[in-house]
Amino acid sequence: MKNARLIAAACAALASLSTIALADDDHDRGRFPQNATFTTQAITPLAIEGLTADDAGNVYTTGRATPPALCPVWQITGAALTVVGFVPNPAASPCNPSGIAFDSHGDLYVADAASGGVVWRLTPNAATPPTATAFATSVPGTNGLAFDADGNLWTGDGTTGNGRVWKIGPAGGACEGTFSGCVEAFRIQPMANVLDPATSGGVANVGRDVRDLPPGTINAARAATPQLTAPPCPVGGAPCVLGSQPLVANGVAFTRQGDLYVADTARGAIWKIEFDRRGNLKNKTGCDTTFTANTLCLDSVFVAHPFLEGTDGIALDRAGNIWNSANERNAIVVVTKDRDVVEVFRNPVNALGLRNSADAAVGNNHILEFPTSPVLVGRKFCTSQSDGDRRDNSPRAAGEVNGGAGNARGKISCMDQALEIPGLPLPVR
Repeated sequence: MKNARLIAAACAALASLSTIALADDDHDRGRFPQNATFTTQAITPLAIEGLTADDAGNVYTTGRATPPALCPVWQITGAALTVVGFVPNPAASPCNPSGIAFDSHGDLYVADAASGGVVWRLTPNAATPPTATAFATSVPGTNGLAFDADGNLWTGDGTTGNGRVWKIGPAGGACEGTFSGCVEAFRIQPMANVLDPATSGGVANVGRDVRDLPPGTINAARAATPQLTAPPCPVGGAPCVLGSQPLVANGVAFTRQGDLYVADTARGAIWKIEFDRRGNLKNKTGCDTTFTANTLCLDSVFVAHPFLEGTDGIALDRAGNIWNSANERNAIVVVTKDRDVVEVFRNPVNALGLRNSADAAVGNNHILEFPTSPVLVGRKFCTSQSDGDRRDNSPRAAGEVNGGAGNARGKISCMDQALEIPGLPLPVR
């Protein structure tokens, strides 16, 4: 009887702990809107991607213009767009701005994957908009931007797919090649690497391939319909299927503790990177010898989840929760500090069974169209949208903005519900 009572007491204690754990989990989930809605705040006349904000609550983004027009940097207050600067736009390599971030002095930095990869710097000025100057060069694929507490700027290599993450010193410099004022801090493990066929017995690729649609379509038997344009197809006229997603080093964000999160678009994952007091990498590298020695081991993945497929930009709130714009799913997802994954919003299915537009009764100003970069301004959440023609947002001709000639190419939408936990002030100090 005594043992039975002890067992019963132990079971009751475990049940109590389970109830507390569930209550805590429910509380965490309850801190995010359960039935979030969005409303368009501003329409941009050019395609956009990055988004950031200043201390006054204004948001900033950059447009992708056609040369010789310079690419504008906009300050957006409400629905009003004010040009506060320009990014050079050479005809030989048209500007392709994406990530955007302020430093602690009020200067604005823009990641531009064109011209071999340039990070531009300017001081916003509505009265006399300046043209940005190069802060860092030879940064292939530069995409997301984030400053650490020491004023170093960090960025990933985006669609190049190699997973490189660079640390650029406060004075700027050049990365690939000379590595002057810039170091390749580590690599996110790529989806695949390319080995020398002469030494690998004819094996050209190691890894796996994630195909995004479109380009290409699949039927019920999942047979691929190829596209026969660029890149060149194999000799002999064999079909070549496009649409692979290689991007593993996308959005970047620092915590107050100095940890770095990196959004992995292809895997639908978030990587967590830690440093010691001297700034040295603490994470393990070199676990897979088919990749470079500075490639992070897979145990650096903080969380991977289907909700995160297509995660693009990320932003943190003051509790350390990671807000994601999941572009391919037209969704907003939160990853808590405890690795819980919560979908806050996803476009509802319309009458055609798609999520690329809303039904007339709802209105397209209440949907997302390939969200790319989130920003948390106090208790307000907003995201930019680039209207990419892929997955949930395909075909992109539907909706409020689209890629057709003469039409608006981007928009900024904000959540109608206030955040319970305000955003983490940036840059991290």
